Amino acid sequence: MTDTLPDTTELSLADQARLGSGADFWTTKRVGDVPAVLMTDGPHGIRKQEESSDQLSLSGRSVPSTCFPPAVALSQTWDAASAFRVGEALGRECQALDIQVLLGPGVNIKRDPRGGRNFEYFSEDPFVAGVLGEGWVRGLQSMGVGASLKHFAVNNQEWDRMRVSADVDARALREIYLRPFERIVTNAQPWTVMCSYNRISGILASQNEWLLTDVLRGDWGFDGIVMSDWGAVADRVAAVTAGLDLQMPGDDGTSDARVVAALESGDIEESAVRRNAGRLERFARRARAERRPGTVWSADDHHAIAREVAGRAIVLLRDDQGLLPLQPSGAIAVIGEFAVKPRYQGGGSSHVTPTRVDIPLDEIRALAADASVTFAAGFSADADADRAALRAAAVAEAAASDVSVVFLGLFENQEAEGADRPGIDLPEDQLALLEAVLAAQPRTVVVLSHGGVVRLAPIAAGPAAIVDGALLGQAAGGALADVLFGVVNPSGRLTETVPERIQDVPAFTSFPGERMHVRYGEGIFVGYRWYDTREIDVTFPFGHGLSYTSFDYESVSVVADGDDYVAQVTVRNTGERRGREVVQVYASLDGSVVARAPRWLVGFGDVELESGERADVSVPIPRDELAFWSEELHRRVVEPGTYAFHAAASSRDIRRTVEVEVDAEPIRYRLTAESSLGEIMRDPIAGAAFADLFAAMFAQFSAGSEEDVDYTPILDSSPFGRFLGSLGGAVPPGMVDDVLSRANTANGFEG
Repeated sequence: MTDTLPDTTELSLADQARLGSGADFWTTKRVGDVPAVLMTDGPHGIRKQEESSDQLSLSGRSVPSTCFPPAVALSQTWDAASAFRVGEALGRECQALDIQVLLGPGVNIKRDPRGGRNFEYFSEDPFVAGVLGEGWVRGLQSMGVGASLKHFAVNNQEWDRMRVSADVDARALREIYLRPFERIVTNAQPWTVMCSYNRISGILASQNEWLLTDVLRGDWGFDGIVMSDWGAVADRVAAVTAGLDLQMPGDDGTSDARVVAALESGDIEESAVRRNAGRLERFARRARAERRPGTVWSADDHHAIAREVAGRAIVLLRDDQGLLPLQPSGAIAVIGEFAVKPRYQGGGSSHVTPTRVDIPLDEIRALAADASVTFAAGFSADADADRAALRAAAVAEAAASDVSVVFLGLFENQEAEGADRPGIDLPEDQLALLEAVLAAQPRTVVVLSHGGVVRLAPIAAGPAAIVDGALLGQAAGGALADVLFGVVNPSGRLTETVPERIQDVPAFTSFPGERMHVRYGEGIFVGYRWYDTREIDVTFPFGHGLSYTSFDYESVSVVADGDDYVAQVTVRNTGERRGREVVQVYASLDGSVVARAPRWLVGFGDVELESGERADVSVPIPRDELAFWSEELHRRVVEPGTYAFHAAASSRDIRRTVEVEVDAEPIRYRLTAESSLGEIMRDPIAGAAFADLFAAMFAQFSAGSEEDVDYTPILDSSPFGRFLGSLGGAVPPGMVDDVLSRANTANGFEG
């Protein structure tokens, strides 16, 4: 790709170097007539500091902003339109605050449920992360505010995050960890991409030319700027050479001076500095041109959006007894500190000051005006609290009620940026509380609040119903009440697998690594790909979520749409309520030439239906989602074959399946002396050339044997060159080089 960049020759090289680092914590430098750009933390709200912009001030108060559902909940909507609405609303608030870039979204894969920053990321699946992230970017940038796609790349843990090397093979890197970034860059062109702190296979992301230039700009056509995460640059000169445009935050000009010194010594090319300066100038002028002075927004309107999206994100995990939705009458005991002190966002750089916060207890009382609603804390974040007394009071309220609603989850200090979780269990005092409440009142609903996956095996069979709220933003209380009383019919779906135990997770033995290295030994088998391949029991599978109504998948068909495909799924609402169904489409391929999961997500869509209504749901399936990354060919490859497409309600709830023959060119590899004899003979050119020569040999190979022996494994493990060596002079001189050259040329290789 060739950038069309402004001519920065009017600026001295020293001034061009100055453009490449921040003026302070949140702004770029104004140099000459190149304007400054203000950016601030996101992604589910705006964390603009009330004080000066020269400090990170994570603990300081920020300007009030709508706290929308964080990515952990937003993803559970399985709805790019909801992500767009959130991004659009955030863009409006940014314009009102004169902010040009909002730092988000985070689209890193949730490799392990213990990751301390998982609440900021979307999913264990790259397709879901890419689709939801793309929707958010499009929404934000539609308002003239730039996104900063992060953290690029392979940033999947907090332990030693400034130094650790994520050692991952090329196929897993391309198919899993880079895939959401690729989709968003190619489809939505974010203004900026933020490099991560960590190393990728030994090389710091900020100095990784292969990542920042070859892949991001060369393969994907990115035309924005690459900025660093705050403090991610160890060597500015090396970073500039690699393709990093902007170091954040500012450092009083120290790194600028190093770039100038490197120019004088010849340690850095002038062209690299001019190139980066041109990108930064174009970015800054675009940001200034997109400013919309006088933009206003309504806190009430944005809160209403937050409540609607949060309601769509809530997942009904189980309701075996049909207890939900609750009746707004009788005696309802609300139990758990989270009912009055809701957990609705994570800790760290994304923590925002909300415009208001819905309290679940208040919202329950508002929707159950004819009921007697009592409250007991049951547990406390205060380590000095009398746990026995709190539990006893809660049990008494539950026993005197017709139904109890128990709020459980994790406190903010138990999951926040900067530290990974030691495990995934709920606190012991909460488990003890639930056990005691259930003994007194079996008609109990559990409501969960958490940013990372929590182990639910100990409680899954106990309560009458379980509602998963993840972290829902400032409207959490209202959204949860809406679902509990049926104002909203739940339609959220899990975007992470809930394992039976921490020992079952793919990265259990390698997370978070040791001595500055973490080995991604599970390869592509992340999340449900791992559990489904190994047929490991899980508490709740990826994609799971129930409704107050029911849906039947009556048929599925898959047809070509140009180079891509479309699945047509006929869905009927067989229940008594209007509801929304999320239709998931997975693909599988028996006999693939590479190891694959039994099925992987290739598309999803949704439909809202009245009771008894039927509709066709069209789910686009990009052809590229059928491909695997070939480490030998260095590209994505679609192999020909009979693919099964599964219309499903989760990765383990397959409703309908159809098989489709997918045409593709046979996969060819460069032939060398190290190619196996089988590979040579299966090639149409090389095989034909050597067929007569080797026919007699193959006949002798099997002569005299009364057994029907398949010699393919032997042929496929015999290097061609070594086999030829055993034949002496049977092969004419020059024949091998000539045949292999012709075969490689025909297969698209040079020579």
